[in-house]
Amino acid sequence: MAKVLAKSAGQFVSRRESTDGKTILAGYPFFEDWGRDTMIALPGVCISTGQYETAKEILRTFAVHEKDGLMPNLFPEGKNEPRYNTVDAALLFINCVYLYYQAAGDLDFVKEVWPVMERIVANYQAGTRHGIRMDEDGLILAGEGLDQVTWMDVRVGDLLPTPRHGKPVEVNAYWYNALRIMEMFASELGMEYTGYGVLSDKVRTSFRQQFWNEEKGCLKDLISGTKADTQIRCNQIWAVSMPFGMMDEEQERQVVRTVYEKLYTPYGLRTLEEADEEFHPFYGGEMIKRDLAYHQGTVWVFPLGAYYLAYLKVHGYSEEARQHVRKQLEVMESAMREGCIGQLPEIYDGGNPTSSKGCFAQAWSVGEILRVYEAVE
Repeated sequence: MAKVLAKSAGQFVSRRESTDGKTILAGYPFFEDWGRDTMIALPGVCISTGQYETAKEILRTFAVHEKDGLMPNLFPEGKNEPRYNTVDAALLFINCVYLYYQAAGDLDFVKEVWPVMERIVANYQAGTRHGIRMDEDGLILAGEGLDQVTWMDVRVGDLLPTPRHGKPVEVNAYWYNALRIMEMFASELGMEYTGYGVLSDKVRTSFRQQFWNEEKGCLKDLISGTKADTQIRCNQIWAVSMPFGMMDEEQERQVVRTVYEKLYTPYGLRTLEEADEEFHPFYGGEMIKRDLAYHQGTVWVFPLGAYYLAYLKVHGYSEEARQHVRKQLEVMESAMREGCIGQLPEIYDGGNPTSSKGCFAQAWSVGEILRVYEAVE
């Protein structure tokens, strides 16, 4: 199954004329290349499969188009300018450089993109577009007006079905991870004191104080002062699965347990727990109905990768844990026989996730499950 996915992964890598460089198409048959999707898909699609030169070329393409500390979410097409409406792509770019370096040992490339990574952190601290800025507590705020800048980004006219303005949990997990990576790279490159370590300590303290929900044994999805804060969503799993985490071991175990109990399905994670009054069990019908359900319970395949990586982590990568994940992954064979043969889809219904919907072949779905296979090996 992993070999089939590794072959399927190559079908997303494409060359874009407008940038004269390689990129990753987000999904067939609907999506072109998006910055966020590329940064989530790249580690599995390129690094897990050993295609280091391809990974480097894609990262270089994005590095050239960094602006105001942000990575493009949509590249230039014809006379259109790139769009920079994503808070997570730039932070995940730093993570991709780290994962590439861990695999390929290419410090020269780290040195090449170091100025880009410095600008990303500096702009997030000082403030950049779409209300993205660091608060006094060191945490990252994002979103303003009708701007939806996390991956849960649906907007229907003036309606935001999943409003996440404030401090999103996964964005701050990516932020802390990026700061720790910058601290490590500064040391590797022989830099003088940079302050990344001090800032990351501050972020960790604030994150633990503000995001932990003791009553539910999990993390808040958001810090915004609205009811959205305490909704149980899949975004918290990235606070466990990223290379550098902020919680203690027991908290991480509780997050994995809660995500399993409230959100897990064999085909993906629900975007919202079934008990929530805003839960939508079905994805279908006219566009407005689909949009209202897209991140309100719909099952997504790609967060399942982070769940399994987090599960392995909290169980110490034991042989028993690896065997458990191998067993769980067996259901993916049926997913690869339905829809587009040999591929993994974008989404399933939240209520009864048995038949794939959305894109029949999705890059980050394939990439994240490939990372799990690599971790199991």
